[in-house]
Amino acid sequence: MASAVLDRVVAVVNRHAILTSDLDDEIRLSILDPNVQGRTLTRQHALEQLISRTLIEQQIRQEDAEAAEPTQAEVDARLNEIRKELPVCVREKCGTDEEWNAFLAAHELTAERVEAYLRYRLEILRFIEQRFRQGIRISQQDIASYYNETLLPQYAPGMKAPPLEQVAPRIEEILLQQQVNMLFDDWLDNLRKEGDVEVLDPSLETPDTAGGAGH
Repeated sequence: MASAVLDRVVAVVNRHAILTSDLDDEIRLSILDPNVQGRTLTRQHALEQLISRTLIEQQIRQEDAEAAEPTQAEVDARLNEIRKELPVCVREKCGTDEEWNAFLAAHELTAERVEAYLRYRLEILRFIEQRFRQGIRISQQDIASYYNETLLPQYAPGMKAPPLEQVAPRIEEILLQQQVNMLFDDWLDNLRKEGDVEVLDPSLETPDTAGGAGH
């Protein structure tokens, strides 16, 4: 008689245990992440994401959880976008409820788990927006430099580029997002260094987890 495989702890983040089943769950959910489309999420990468997620969620709880909490309407809207626009959904069809349920079953997911995942993703986005975007100012000189040095060279000789005034709002948004991403990455690096992160399965260690945060 085959013995049952027991769920085991693969990492601990500030006393929060990450289990083998959490890794499996993260890999299944990666089907909904457009950044992972077309490739398989490795167990090492899944653990990296779970460690970062745990650190961020702990920080949100410490600061102001309610401020970042998305509404049900926002979660529903995001779910509708995924069902209509996610490449894998376009290929496998997620339009009707029957098709969506079949898609979930094929990828070993449940509607409840997907909703919880989308709620978390929206919560993180709002938290990042509130915490890092305020106070960032993009100058007209920054916008003009991006237009001249990055945008214009993308147009072949003879192609008509849009005027600066037309694309300035979009450029400002790009530059804002770049600044937010830099601030967020630095903040997350510090969280890892200051936190107590211990990877218990050596096969899952990466350079980030092996020597990093205080274990």
